[in-house]
Amino acid sequence: MTALPQPASSAILERDGRFLLVLRRNPPSADMYAFPGGKAEPGETPEETALREFAEETGVTARSPRFLAAYDLKSHSEDGSLRSHFHLSVFVVEADADAMPLAADDAADLGWFTLDEIRRLPVPQSVLECAERLSLERQ
Repeated sequence: MTALPQPASSAILERDGRFLLVLRRNPPSADMYAFPGGKAEPGETPEETALREFAEETGVTARSPRFLAAYDLKSHSEDGSLRSHFHLSVFVVEADADAMPLAADDAADLGWFTLDEIRRLPVPQSVLECAERLSLERQ
C-alpha cells in the first residue's frame, strides 16, 4: 500500500529578472537551491502553506499568491523503496520591494539568481522548469 502524498507548497519571488532561492539544509533536496517552501500543516490551504513557509525561511511577508504549477515529487532510497512523496503546489508571490530576506528556519543560505545562474546551480528539476516558464512569460 502506498501512502498518500504529503501536501507541500513553494513560493516564487522575482525581482528585476532574479529569483529568490534558498539553499536547503534538510531532505528532500538537501544541499540544493530551491524556492522557499515546505510541508503543509493540518488545515492549511496550499496558498497559506506557501506564504507561511516563505516567511519562515526568508523573514519576509509575501502576499497575493498566484498558482503556477503542481508537481508529484517522489524520492526513493537506494533499495528502491519510496522515501518521500509530496504533492507540491507552486505559487508566484509578491513582497514589498524594500523587504530584505535573510536565511532562516531550514534555509542554510539564500540568494537572488538569474535564469542562467539557476541553470548552473544544483536545483530540483521543478525549480528550473518554473524559472524558465516565468522567464518566457515575461518576454
